[in-house]
Amino acid sequence: MGNQLLGDVPFTESPKAAPLPRWIVDDVRRMRAYPDQPPVIPHSIEGYQLSVNTNRCLSCHKREFTEGSGAPMISVTHYITRDGQMLADVSPRRYFCTACHVPQATNQPLVGNTFKDMSEMGVEHAGDE
Repeated sequence: MGNQLLGDVPFTESPKAAPLPRWIVDDVRRMRAYPDQPPVIPHSIEGYQLSVNTNRCLSCHKREFTEGSGAPMISVTHYITRDGQMLADVSPRRYFCTACHVPQATNQPLVGNTFKDMSEMGVEHAGDE
């Protein structure tokens, strides 16, 4: 008997790999689903180097490069250490962008999602009264 994610393939066998998804590369900013959600990456990052020595994301999103690139600046929270100290450069704990920020693809979710935004549950915005 298989499992929910693999279908009818027994757990002792490897299923055929699904085709790679098509990345969404329209550069359109997506609405966040919840407060403090890290923004998703609206462009391809294929081939981007992200290592201890190099971070391609910073070449566009770092404060001093945003005017020329047109990219949104990374949040000032990325310049603060865990002890609350403001740094002149990106904090080491915020250096690996893809730990929180992910590109989007056209594939279907592996499991269902019943998330509802608060506005769909009848909660009004403050000041809408």
